[in-house]
Amino acid sequence: MDNIVPAPSAGLGTAPSSAAIITLLAENSDLGALWRRYDAQAVRLVRTREGRELSLARYLRAGEFMGSLMSGATDGTAYFFYSAGIVAQLAMSSHLLDVGFPDMWCAKYIGLHVDRSLAYANATAFGYEDTATERLMGVLSPYWKWNSLSRAQGIQPDDGGFAADQVREIIVALVGHVAQVTGHSRSARRAARS
Repeated sequence: MDNIVPAPSAGLGTAPSSAAIITLLAENSDLGALWRRYDAQAVRLVRTREGRELSLARYLRAGEFMGSLMSGATDGTAYFFYSAGIVAQLAMSSHLLDVGFPDMWCAKYIGLHVDRSLAYANATAFGYEDTATERLMGVLSPYWKWNSLSRAQGIQPDDGGFAADQVREIIVALVGHVAQVTGHSRSARRAARS
C-alpha cells in the first residue's frame, strides 16, 4: 500500500486531533483501478472526527446485527445470508468511513455490494486478502438478492456451497479484523453511555 500515505496524526485507535489527509496517487494505485472498474467518482480521503464517530457507530451496529447470525433462529438460508451481508457491509463501511470515504459516496458507488466494500477496504490498507472471504463477499453481493422481497419474486441466489458455520466463522473473523484495524471495540458503547 505504498500509494497511501497517512498523515502522522492519524492514529488507528484514536480519532486524529486534526483532519488527517491520505494522499493518493490515484492514477497508478489499486484505488484508482477500482474507481475506473466501478465507474466511481474519485474522492479525496480525509479523516475527520465526524467520520471516526460514524465509523464507530457502524461497527457497533454490525455487532448488533451479528446476533441474527449467532442465534441460529433464522427462517432459512436466504435470511441468514441477507443478515451476513448486512453485518459484513456495516463492518467494512466502518473501515471505509474511518479512512475518510464520505458516507454518501459509499451509498452511491458501493451500495449493497459487499465485494466492492472489501475491494475498496483492501485498497486502503485494510490488509484482509483472504480467498474464502472474497468468495463469500461475491456470493453475498449485492445482498438485497437474499431478502424476503427477492425470494417472493422467485429469485434463488446461489449460496456458493457455504455452510452456515463457515459463513459465521468468516463474518466473525472479518468483524474482528475491522476492530483491529480501526481500534474500535464493543466496550466503546458502554463508555459512550456513561
